[in-house]
Amino acid sequence: MEIKDIIKVMTLKGYAVFENDTKPLNINYVGIRDTSGVNKFNDWLVMFWKYRGNWSSFWRPGTTDPGTYWLNNPSNPHGTAILREDQYRGAWKLGLHKGYEALVQRKEVTVIRDGNKDGVLDLDSGHLDVGFFGINHHRANAKNESVQVDKWSAGCQVTADPHLYDIFIQLCKESEEIWGEGLTYTLLNVEDFN
Repeated sequence: MEIKDIIKVMTLKGYAVFENDTKPLNINYVGIRDTSGVNKFNDWLVMFWKYRGNWSSFWRPGTTDPGTYWLNNPSNPHGTAILREDQYRGAWKLGLHKGYEALVQRKEVTVIRDGNKDGVLDLDSGHLDVGFFGINHHRANAKNESVQVDKWSAGCQVTADPHLYDIFIQLCKESEEIWGEGLTYTLLNVEDFN
């Protein structure tokens, strides 16, 4: 999978692709969900931008799904939140998640509520919920790369490797200084590329 493939899928879905390359780091931030297994960091979190006619990108493994702990023990009576695949314009900004720097939710998003406690992602449950749920973009372990999601995500978008996460946060800071507050996130599915 390459950036051109992501742009093609985004365009087919009618999503914005930020191509203004007069200044650096006009970031397109995309999650690519892989539903082949739960409780794994098997998704891709991708940032790409165009500057002076050339595309650059930064890829990191992560999860776009809650871990099995939260699927089996939802904190909401209607079920655990799973971010719905869509484009969320300007919905995140730099802030704090449990005391460290992260992207925090600043606009309403749509989640799918999975309430049957079977440890399986139910993306077609039909139980949609719109609002502020604290769906943040943060890291798992602060020191080492995490292998399993477990309690690291109750619906947040989570980076497995703390060193890659540090690069991600630095890119967010630099982009915000140039383009202002509010980062757009687009969540796709690996099946969109078939």
